[in-house]
Amino acid sequence: MLDWGPLRAKADSADTAGLKPPPSTHAPRESAGPGIALALGGGAARGWAHIGVLRALDEAGIRVAMVAGTSIGALVGGCYLAGKLDQLEDFARSLTRRRILGLLDLNFGGSGLFGGMKLTTRMQEHLEGLTFADLGRPFVCVAAEIRTGHEIWISSGSLITAMRASYALPGVFEPVVCNGRVLMDGALVNPVPVSVCRAYEQPLVVAVNLHYDLFGRAAVIRHSADLPEREGQQLDGVKAPLIVERGPNRHDSRLGITGVMVEAFNIIQDRISRARLAGDPPDLSLQPKLGHIGLTEFYRAGEAIQIGYDTTKAQLSEIERMLTVLA
Repeated sequence: MLDWGPLRAKADSADTAGLKPPPSTHAPRESAGPGIALALGGGAARGWAHIGVLRALDEAGIRVAMVAGTSIGALVGGCYLAGKLDQLEDFARSLTRRRILGLLDLNFGGSGLFGGMKLTTRMQEHLEGLTFADLGRPFVCVAAEIRTGHEIWISSGSLITAMRASYALPGVFEPVVCNGRVLMDGALVNPVPVSVCRAYEQPLVVAVNLHYDLFGRAAVIRHSADLPEREGQQLDGVKAPLIVERGPNRHDSRLGITGVMVEAFNIIQDRISRARLAGDPPDLSLQPKLGHIGLTEFYRAGEAIQIGYDTTKAQLSEIERMLTVLA
């Protein structure tokens, strides 16, 4: 996902019209007090909101002492600690539907629809040779091992390999082989990695949960299978498209094969997040309202970044209060 370089291109006007990027023209103020540990959750295209979160924290002079990231949270967190957040934001805002298609290398014979090598090439332009030791602060990428289901914490070695493993969405990107382990998207096991920050004995953990507003409160609904289905059935010899209604104020969407896989993964992340965060809650949770942005709508970066920025700005006073208590 990384077509970086001298982009500073304008965002897709159809999707970001009227949205101003968060201010980032001045250097962040340094804070001498204790810092926060960030647990950046997975969420595909909604993960661009993490950029806005980090912009707001830097602008307020709040020091980030550690980052634990899952999936796109690992990508944004790693770029931030490597000093490449500007380049990542340039890339994200430059994306259009056509540019996204140009980055996808179809791989029908492999273990994922896309090989991901074009994306890796883009990352190498700015992150080639960087390791965790170069970051200066603790950073952990969460992945899942496909053979055993183990939760894998990557905290050393190649930054690019670790981030690729963390966002290797099952069925979409090929798994990453790393030191004899076959790794895939960490959101399968730990979508919002608060537990990683706790294991590193961080006193103040702030989580960014990108799925909070997607499925309400995970209701259980009694249903009947007596009535005939009207969608996805044969009508005059032609199979009707499967259409899913996304809820109030949301557009209906037609689901293809990739759409079904992504929506199923979306549900898995939401359920696992609820269970993990209930057992090990953060000190503060940032919950950007991103339910209207589809998991594959990477071209809506400007909108997602602004929402992450605004959500964080609204919680800055609470973060500063908690830091004062720790000081």
